[in-house]
Amino acid sequence: MVNEDPASSPQPHKRRQRYSGKNPRRFEDKYKEHGGDAETVAKVIAGGKTPAGTHRPIMVAEVIAVLAPKPGDLAVDCTLGYGGHAQEILARISPGGKLIGLDADPIELPKTEARLRTLGFDETVFIACRSNFAGLPQILAAQNMTGADVILADLGVSSMQIDDPGRGFSVKFDGPLDMRMNPQRGQPASAVLEKIKPDALRQMLADFSDEPHAAQLAEALAGKKFSSTRPLADAVRAVLPRAGRGDYDPTVRRVFQALRIAVNDEFSALDAFLRNLPACLKPGGRVAILSFHSGEDRRVKKSFEANHRDGIYSDIAREVIRPTPAEQQSNLRSAPAKLRWAQRTQ
Repeated sequence: MVNEDPASSPQPHKRRQRYSGKNPRRFEDKYKEHGGDAETVAKVIAGGKTPAGTHRPIMVAEVIAVLAPKPGDLAVDCTLGYGGHAQEILARISPGGKLIGLDADPIELPKTEARLRTLGFDETVFIACRSNFAGLPQILAAQNMTGADVILADLGVSSMQIDDPGRGFSVKFDGPLDMRMNPQRGQPASAVLEKIKPDALRQMLADFSDEPHAAQLAEALAGKKFSSTRPLADAVRAVLPRAGRGDYDPTVRRVFQALRIAVNDEFSALDAFLRNLPACLKPGGRVAILSFHSGEDRRVKKSFEANHRDGIYSDIAREVIRPTPAEQQSNLRSAPAKLRWAQRTQ
Protein backbone atom coordinates (compact mmCIF):
# COMPACT_ATOMS: atom_id res chain seq x y z
CA MET A 1 0.00 0.00 0.00
CA VAL A 2 1.38 3.37 -1.03
CA ASN A 3 1.26 6.14 1.56
CA GLU A 4 -0.13 9.24 -0.07
CA ASP A 5 1.82 12.44 0.44
CA PRO A 6 -0.53 14.84 2.30
CA ALA A 7 1.04 17.77 0.48
CA SER A 8 0.13 16.30 -2.91
CA SER A 9 -3.41 15.27 -2.01
CA PRO A 10 -6.19 17.58 -3.18
CA GLN A 11 -7.16 20.20 -0.61
CA PRO A 12 -10.82 20.79 0.18
CA HIS A 13 -12.22 23.96 -1.37
CA LYS A 14 -12.40 26.77 1.17
CA ARG A 15 -15.44 28.95 0.73
CA ARG A 16 -15.05 32.68 1.02
CA GLN A 17 -16.58 34.05 4.19
CA ARG A 18 -20.03 35.47 3.59
CA TYR A 19 -21.90 38.14 5.47
CA SER A 20 -25.54 37.92 6.38
CA GLY A 21 -28.07 40.17 4.69
CA LYS A 22 -27.89 42.18 1.49
CA ASN A 23 -25.25 44.66 2.68
CA PRO A 24 -22.41 44.06 5.14
CA ARG A 25 -22.41 46.12 8.31
CA ARG A 26 -19.09 45.13 9.84
CA PHE A 27 -15.97 46.84 8.48
CA GLU A 28 -14.18 43.50 8.27
CA ASP A 29 -16.98 41.97 6.16
CA LYS A 30 -16.86 44.58 3.40
CA TYR A 31 -14.46 42.49 1.35
CA LYS A 32 -15.87 43.72 -1.96
CA GLU A 33 -15.11 47.32 -1.03
CA HIS A 34 -11.69 46.45 0.39
CA GLY A 35 -10.93 44.50 -2.78
CA GLY A 36 -11.91 47.37 -5.05
CA ASP A 37 -14.89 45.65 -6.69
CA ALA A 38 -15.84 48.34 -9.23
CA GLU A 39 -19.61 47.83 -9.12
CA THR A 40 -19.78 47.78 -5.31
CA VAL A 41 -17.47 50.80 -4.97
CA ALA A 42 -19.57 52.77 -7.47
CA LYS A 43 -22.75 52.02 -5.50
CA VAL A 44 -21.15 53.12 -2.23
CA ILE A 45 -19.92 56.38 -3.74
CA ALA A 46 -23.29 57.03 -5.39
CA GLY A 47 -24.84 56.87 -1.93
CA GLY A 48 -22.56 59.66 -0.69
CA LYS A 49 -20.39 57.27 1.32
CA THR A 50 -16.74 56.24 1.27
CA PRO A 51 -15.77 52.67 0.35
CA ALA A 52 -14.23 50.75 3.27
CA GLY A 53 -10.48 51.10 3.65
CA THR A 54 -10.26 54.14 1.38
CA HIS A 55 -10.52 57.92 1.64
CA ARG A 56 -12.06 60.46 -0.72
CA PRO A 57 -10.06 63.70 -0.87
CA ILE A 58 -12.12 66.82 -0.18
CA MET A 59 -12.26 70.01 -2.28
CA VAL A 60 -9.52 68.83 -4.65
CA ALA A 61 -10.34 71.40 -7.33
CA GLU A 62 -10.45 74.24 -4.80
CA VAL A 63 -7.16 73.17 -3.19
CA ILE A 64 -5.41 72.98 -6.57
CA ALA A 65 -6.85 76.37 -7.57
CA VAL A 66 -5.51 78.21 -4.49
CA LEU A 67 -2.14 76.43 -4.40
CA ALA A 68 -1.55 76.68 -8.18
CA PRO A 69 1.26 74.08 -8.27
CA LYS A 70 3.43 74.22 -11.38
CA PRO A 71 6.25 72.18 -12.93
CA GLY A 72 9.44 72.27 -10.90
CA ASP A 73 7.76 73.19 -7.59
CA LEU A 74 8.74 71.68 -4.27
CA ALA A 75 5.49 70.68 -2.55
CA VAL A 76 4.69 69.30 0.90
CA ASP A 77 1.54 67.40 1.79
CA CYS A 78 1.69 67.58 5.58
CA THR A 79 -1.12 65.05 6.06
CA LEU A 80 -0.65 62.48 3.32
CA GLY A 81 -3.54 60.19 4.31
CA TYR A 82 -4.73 58.14 1.32
CA GLY A 83 -2.72 60.32 -1.08
CA GLY A 84 -5.61 61.81 -3.06
CA HIS A 85 -4.46 65.43 -2.87
CA ALA A 86 -0.81 64.39 -3.26
CA GLN A 87 -1.58 62.51 -6.48
CA GLU A 88 -3.15 65.61 -8.04
CA ILE A 89 -0.29 67.86 -6.91
CA LEU A 90 2.34 65.43 -8.22
CA ALA A 91 0.70 65.43 -11.62
CA ARG A 92 1.08 69.22 -11.79
CA ILE A 93 4.63 69.70 -10.50
CA SER A 94 6.16 67.37 -13.09
CA PRO A 95 8.57 67.61 -14.69
CA GLY A 96 11.25 68.69 -12.25
CA GLY A 97 9.14 68.93 -9.12
CA LYS A 98 9.15 66.93 -5.91
CA LEU A 99 6.60 66.25 -3.19
CA ILE A 100 7.30 65.34 0.42
CA GLY A 101 4.42 63.50 2.10
CA LEU A 102 4.15 63.53 5.90
CA ASP A 103 1.96 61.29 8.02
CA ALA A 104 2.24 60.18 11.64
CA ASP A 105 0.23 56.99 11.11
CA PRO A 106 2.60 53.98 10.85
CA ILE A 107 -0.25 51.76 9.66
CA GLU A 108 -1.53 53.81 6.72
CA LEU A 109 1.66 55.57 5.56
CA PRO A 110 3.31 52.46 4.01
CA LYS A 111 0.07 51.61 2.18
CA THR A 112 -0.19 55.08 0.68
CA GLU A 113 3.48 55.17 -0.26
CA ALA A 114 3.07 51.84 -2.08
CA ARG A 115 -0.08 53.10 -3.80
CA LEU A 116 1.67 56.21 -5.15
CA ARG A 117 4.69 54.17 -6.21
CA THR A 118 2.44 51.95 -8.35
CA LEU A 119 1.19 55.12 -10.06
CA GLY A 120 4.76 55.83 -11.18
CA PHE A 121 5.89 58.35 -8.58
CA ASP A 122 9.35 57.11 -7.62
CA GLU A 123 11.85 58.46 -5.06
CA THR A 124 13.02 61.19 -7.41
CA VAL A 125 9.62 62.91 -7.29
CA PHE A 126 8.00 61.65 -4.07
CA ILE A 127 9.38 61.10 -0.57
CA ALA A 128 7.29 59.70 2.28
CA CYS A 129 8.21 60.65 5.86
CA ARG A 130 6.61 59.41 9.08
CA SER A 131 6.13 62.62 11.01
CA ASN A 132 3.48 64.85 12.50
CA PHE A 133 3.11 68.10 10.56
CA ALA A 134 4.59 69.96 13.54
CA GLY A 135 7.91 68.38 12.50
CA LEU A 136 7.91 70.09 9.08
CA PRO A 137 10.98 72.31 9.77
CA GLN A 138 13.04 69.26 10.75
CA ILE A 139 11.89 67.31 7.70
CA LEU A 140 12.87 70.12 5.34
CA ALA A 141 16.24 70.50 7.05
CA ALA A 142 16.90 66.75 6.76
CA GLN A 143 16.23 67.01 3.01
CA ASN A 144 18.55 70.04 2.73
CA MET A 145 15.63 72.19 1.62
CA THR A 146 15.18 75.77 2.80
CA GLY A 147 11.49 76.03 1.97
CA ALA A 148 8.58 74.83 -0.15
CA ASP A 149 6.64 76.46 -2.96
CA VAL A 150 3.42 74.67 -2.02
CA ILE A 151 2.24 73.37 1.39
CA LEU A 152 -1.03 71.57 2.09
CA ALA A 153 -2.40 70.44 5.45
CA ASP A 154 -5.69 68.53 5.64
CA LEU A 155 -6.48 68.45 9.36
CA GLY A 156 -9.30 65.91 9.10
CA VAL A 157 -9.10 62.32 10.30
CA SER A 158 -8.95 59.98 7.31
CA SER A 159 -11.76 57.59 6.50
CA MET A 160 -9.35 54.66 6.88
CA GLN A 161 -8.93 55.61 10.53
CA ILE A 162 -12.56 56.52 11.22
CA ASP A 163 -14.05 53.39 9.67
CA ASP A 164 -11.68 50.82 11.15
CA PRO A 165 -13.19 49.75 14.51
CA GLY A 166 -9.76 48.62 15.67
CA ARG A 167 -8.55 52.23 15.76
CA GLY A 168 -11.30 53.36 18.18
CA PHE A 169 -12.23 56.63 16.43
CA SER A 170 -15.80 55.83 15.47
CA VAL A 171 -19.06 55.86 17.41
CA LYS A 172 -20.69 53.56 14.85
CA PHE A 173 -19.00 50.28 15.79
CA ASP A 174 -17.66 48.88 19.02
CA GLY A 175 -13.88 48.78 19.20
CA PRO A 176 -11.02 49.47 21.61
CA LEU A 177 -11.14 53.02 22.99
CA ASP A 178 -7.78 54.06 21.53
CA MET A 179 -7.93 57.02 19.07
CA ARG A 180 -4.15 57.38 18.67
CA MET A 181 -3.00 58.46 15.22
CA ASN A 182 0.22 56.63 16.01
CA PRO A 183 -0.69 53.57 18.12
CA GLN A 184 2.97 53.20 19.07
CA ARG A 185 3.06 56.47 21.04
CA GLY A 186 1.18 58.05 23.90
CA GLN A 187 -1.81 56.84 25.88
CA PRO A 188 -5.09 55.52 24.47
CA ALA A 189 -8.30 57.44 25.11
CA SER A 190 -9.37 54.86 27.70
CA ALA A 191 -6.34 55.68 29.86
CA VAL A 192 -6.83 59.43 29.47
CA LEU A 193 -10.48 59.19 30.53
CA GLU A 194 -9.72 56.91 33.48
CA LYS A 195 -7.10 59.30 34.91
CA ILE A 196 -8.67 62.69 34.22
CA LYS A 197 -10.40 64.80 36.90
CA PRO A 198 -13.89 66.26 36.34
CA ASP A 199 -12.69 69.88 36.10
CA ALA A 200 -10.06 68.99 33.52
CA LEU A 201 -12.54 66.96 31.47
CA ARG A 202 -15.08 69.78 31.58
CA GLN A 203 -12.45 72.20 30.27
CA MET A 204 -11.40 69.72 27.59
CA LEU A 205 -14.95 69.24 26.33
CA ALA A 206 -15.58 72.97 26.28
CA ASP A 207 -12.31 73.93 24.60
CA PHE A 208 -11.94 71.07 22.13
CA SER A 209 -15.52 70.57 20.96
CA ASP A 210 -17.64 73.48 22.27
CA GLU A 211 -19.75 70.93 24.15
CA PRO A 212 -22.76 72.64 25.85
CA HIS A 213 -23.22 69.75 28.32
CA ALA A 214 -19.55 69.73 29.36
CA ALA A 215 -20.17 70.04 33.12
CA GLN A 216 -22.72 67.20 33.36
CA LEU A 217 -20.68 64.92 31.13
CA ALA A 218 -17.46 65.57 33.03
CA GLU A 219 -19.03 64.60 36.35
CA ALA A 220 -20.38 61.37 34.88
CA LEU A 221 -17.39 60.27 32.80
CA ALA A 222 -14.20 61.48 34.51
CA GLY A 223 -12.24 58.74 36.22
CA LYS A 224 -14.41 55.96 34.78
CA LYS A 225 -13.06 52.92 32.98
CA PHE A 226 -14.28 52.33 29.43
CA SER A 227 -12.43 49.65 27.51
CA SER A 228 -14.32 50.12 24.25
CA THR A 229 -16.21 52.75 22.29
CA ARG A 230 -19.80 51.57 22.59
CA PRO A 231 -20.04 51.66 26.42
CA LEU A 232 -18.66 55.21 26.35
CA ALA A 233 -21.21 56.28 23.73
CA ASP A 234 -24.00 54.71 25.81
CA ALA A 235 -22.75 56.48 28.95
CA VAL A 236 -22.78 59.83 27.15
CA ARG A 237 -26.35 59.30 25.99
CA ALA A 238 -27.42 58.34 29.51
CA VAL A 239 -26.22 61.69 30.90
CA LEU A 240 -28.44 63.83 28.70
CA PRO A 241 -31.90 64.82 29.94
CA ARG A 242 -34.57 62.50 28.55
CA ALA A 243 -37.17 65.22 28.03
CA GLY A 244 -36.72 67.03 24.75
CA ARG A 245 -33.20 65.79 24.09
CA GLY A 246 -33.91 65.00 20.45
CA ASP A 247 -30.90 63.69 18.54
CA TYR A 248 -28.17 63.23 21.11
CA ASP A 249 -25.60 61.63 18.79
CA PRO A 250 -23.99 65.04 18.00
CA THR A 251 -23.02 65.14 21.68
CA VAL A 252 -21.51 61.67 21.42
CA ARG A 253 -19.48 62.79 18.42
CA ARG A 254 -18.32 65.93 20.23
CA VAL A 255 -17.12 63.86 23.19
CA PHE A 256 -15.20 61.55 20.87
CA GLN A 257 -13.76 64.56 19.03
CA ALA A 258 -12.52 66.17 22.23
CA LEU A 259 -10.93 62.93 23.41
CA ARG A 260 -9.21 62.41 20.04
CA ILE A 261 -7.78 65.94 20.09
CA ALA A 262 -6.49 65.43 23.63
CA VAL A 263 -5.03 61.98 22.97
CA ASN A 264 -3.07 63.22 19.95
CA ASP A 265 -2.29 66.68 21.36
CA GLU A 266 -3.64 68.05 18.09
CA PHE A 267 -3.98 71.71 19.02
CA SER A 268 -0.41 71.94 20.31
CA ALA A 269 0.81 70.36 17.07
CA LEU A 270 -1.33 72.76 15.01
CA ASP A 271 -0.08 75.80 16.96
CA ALA A 272 3.54 74.72 16.40
CA PHE A 273 2.86 74.13 12.70
CA LEU A 274 1.26 77.57 12.24
CA ARG A 275 4.07 79.25 14.17
CA ASN A 276 6.78 77.66 11.99
CA LEU A 277 4.86 77.80 8.72
CA PRO A 278 6.13 81.13 7.29
CA ALA A 279 9.75 80.00 7.64
CA CYS A 280 8.91 76.79 5.74
CA LEU A 281 7.57 78.68 2.72
CA LYS A 282 9.74 80.12 -0.03
CA PRO A 283 9.11 83.79 -0.91
CA GLY A 284 5.83 83.80 -2.82
CA GLY A 285 5.01 80.27 -1.64
CA ARG A 286 1.40 79.31 -0.94
CA VAL A 287 -0.24 77.27 1.81
CA ALA A 288 -3.73 75.76 2.00
CA ILE A 289 -5.26 74.32 5.18
CA LEU A 290 -8.43 72.26 5.42
CA SER A 291 -10.03 72.29 8.86
CA PHE A 292 -13.09 70.45 10.12
CA HIS A 293 -14.23 72.12 13.32
CA SER A 294 -14.29 75.58 14.86
CA GLY A 295 -11.29 75.10 17.16
CA GLU A 296 -9.02 74.35 14.22
CA ASP A 297 -10.45 77.04 11.96
CA ARG A 298 -10.11 79.76 14.64
CA ARG A 299 -6.42 78.99 15.02
CA VAL A 300 -5.77 79.01 11.28
CA LYS A 301 -7.73 82.23 10.74
CA LYS A 302 -6.02 84.12 13.59
CA SER A 303 -2.55 82.98 12.50
CA PHE A 304 -3.11 83.98 8.89
CA GLU A 305 -4.57 87.37 9.87
CA ALA A 306 -1.74 88.15 12.32
CA ASN A 307 0.97 87.28 9.79
CA HIS A 308 -0.83 89.30 7.13
CA ARG A 309 -0.91 92.37 9.40
CA ASP A 310 2.80 91.92 10.06
CA GLY A 311 3.60 91.75 6.35
CA ILE A 312 4.75 88.13 6.46
CA TYR A 313 1.89 87.02 4.22
CA SER A 314 1.19 89.20 1.23
CA ASP A 315 -2.34 87.83 0.81
CA ILE A 316 -4.78 85.53 2.62
CA ALA A 317 -8.25 84.13 2.07
CA ARG A 318 -10.78 86.86 2.84
CA GLU A 319 -13.57 84.35 3.32
CA VAL A 320 -13.54 80.67 4.17
CA ILE A 321 -14.06 78.36 1.19
CA ARG A 322 -16.57 75.53 1.62
CA PRO A 323 -17.40 72.43 -0.44
CA THR A 324 -19.98 72.90 -3.16
CA PRO A 325 -23.49 71.55 -2.51
CA ALA A 326 -22.80 68.87 -5.12
CA GLU A 327 -19.70 67.65 -3.27
CA GLN A 328 -21.48 67.69 0.07
CA GLN A 329 -24.21 65.54 -1.43
CA SER A 330 -21.81 63.10 -3.09
CA ASN A 331 -19.42 62.92 -0.11
CA LEU A 332 -21.23 63.43 3.18
CA ARG A 333 -17.99 63.73 5.14
CA SER A 334 -17.02 66.87 3.25
CA ALA A 335 -19.82 68.96 4.79
CA PRO A 336 -17.91 70.49 7.76
CA ALA A 337 -14.74 71.24 5.76
CA LYS A 338 -13.35 74.78 5.63
CA LEU A 339 -10.49 75.84 3.38
CA ARG A 340 -8.20 78.82 4.03
CA TRP A 341 -5.04 79.86 2.21
CA ALA A 342 -2.17 82.31 2.49
CA GLN A 343 0.75 83.48 0.36
CA ARG A 344 4.23 84.31 1.66
CA THR A 345 5.52 87.78 0.87
CA GLN A 346 8.07 87.88 -1.96
